[in-house]
Amino acid sequence: MSLIRLDDVTKNFGGLKAVSGLGFGVKKGEIVALIGPNGAGKTTVFNLVTGFLRPDQGRINFDGHSLVGLKPHEVCQLGITRTFQIVKPFSGLTVLENVMIGVFHLTKNVRAARKGAFETLDFLKLTHLKDKKASSLTITNRKQLEIARALAIQPKLLLLDEPMGGMNPIEAENMVAQIKKVRESGITIIIIEHVMKAVMSLSDQVVVLHHGEKIAEGTPQEVTKNQDVITAYLGEDYLVS
Repeated sequence: MSLIRLDDVTKNFGGLKAVSGLGFGVKKGEIVALIGPNGAGKTTVFNLVTGFLRPDQGRINFDGHSLVGLKPHEVCQLGITRTFQIVKPFSGLTVLENVMIGVFHLTKNVRAARKGAFETLDFLKLTHLKDKKASSLTITNRKQLEIARALAIQPKLLLLDEPMGGMNPIEAENMVAQIKKVRESGITIIIIEHVMKAVMSLSDQVVVLHHGEKIAEGTPQEVTKNQDVITAYLGEDYLVS
C-alpha cells in the first residue's frame, strides 16, 4: 500500500498544462526519484503535494488523508516536509538556531528545541557547524542545513528538490550517503535530481515527466533503457555505468 498516492493530478497555469493527469504512488520506506527536463513540472508536483498550489483536478492522498485543499502548515502537521532548490536559511542565525526553528513545530520549550536540533545535526554529522552563521556557509553546507531543518520536524515523508545542485562529485557522493542514512531511519523520500549517478544509486523507482506528463515509470534500470526517456531527457549518448 502506498504512503502517498497521486491520481489524475492536473494543474494549469492559463493555457499551460504544468502537470497533466499524473498518477503514481510511493510505498513506505521507498526512495522515488522524479526526473525530467527543466520545465517538466517536477517542482510543481512538490508544490501541489505540500499545499503551495491546489490541483485543478485529481486526488492526492497521504497516510489516509486527502491533501487537496490543505494549507502548507497543515500538510506539515500530517508529516510531510520539503527542501527547496534555492535554499534560503535565516542568514543571521546560527546553524543550530536554524534547525531549532524546525523543532519548534514539535515543542515550544527552548531547551527541548535546542536538544532536538543538536540531535538532528549529530545524525547528519554536522555538529561542527552548529555555531556558524548560516550566511557564512558554502552552498553544500546550506543544502545540508536545508535537509536538517526539514528532518527536525520528524517527517514521515521528505521531499528533496535537487539536493545535489551545485555540488562537485565528491560532495554529491557524500550527499547520497546522507540521504541513504535518512531512508534507513524510516523516512520515505521523493527526490528531484538531475545527477543521474545519484538517481541510479538511490532510487527504488523512478517517475519521468515531460511537458507535465508521465512518460515512464519503473526501476532506474528500466527507465534509463526507455527510448522515450532517452529522447526526451537523457540523450542518445547516455550510457548506464
